Amino acid sequence: MVTLSFDNGPEPEVTPHVLDMLAKHSIKASFFVMGRKVVTREGRALAMRARDEGHWVGNHTYSHTHPLGELDRATALREFDQAEESLGWLEQRPRLFRPYGRAGKLGRHLLHPAVVERLVAGRYSAVLWNSVPGDWRDPEGWVATALEQIAAKDWSLVVLHDQPSGAMEHLDGFLMALKQAGEEIVQEFPKDCVPLREGRVAGPMDLWTSARLD
Repeated sequence: MVTLSFDNGPEPEVTPHVLDMLAKHSIKASFFVMGRKVVTREGRALAMRARDEGHWVGNHTYSHTHPLGELDRATALREFDQAEESLGWLEQRPRLFRPYGRAGKLGRHLLHPAVVERLVAGRYSAVLWNSVPGDWRDPEGWVATALEQIAAKDWSLVVLHDQPSGAMEHLDGFLMALKQAGEEIVQEFPKDCVPLREGRVAGPMDLWTSARLD
């Protein structure tokens, strides 16, 4: 199976095309948006369009500049809280959060303990990933990389980016290739990519949380 997710948007030049292609193929995905982009009129309208078309929308921090586990408590909480404020109109349950990993890296740099407390108290689901084909750095070749990664797993949670790199010009071809390969495309997330599900610890959080106390 394959689950598709899109990070770092919304972008007026790209996100509408992504939504059009998903609609064309009758695919539901998730959009992990940056708070500083959703506070703009165009960004909010695009995030709302994604929601209205049946996609899930989640918090991907406000500025997306540093992994939360590398920040002090106050700064990490501000990154999370400001992004949540930008999504105040979103009534989706459960609330979704995806940390910034820096080029898709997994590790203890992802989360600050104070943010984990927020996630538990608010009954959020923390969503990680297991496939990062690097569309932002290889706009022409990412499709082949993605298909190779997907073929190697029973259930892939793919991270793509609705960013103006040119990569999403190949999204239609990628979706057709998935269908031709017989892949089942679902909206739900693989269990091993959701260490925190609706506020309940479902995996080893210490693998993704820094030991910072400040």
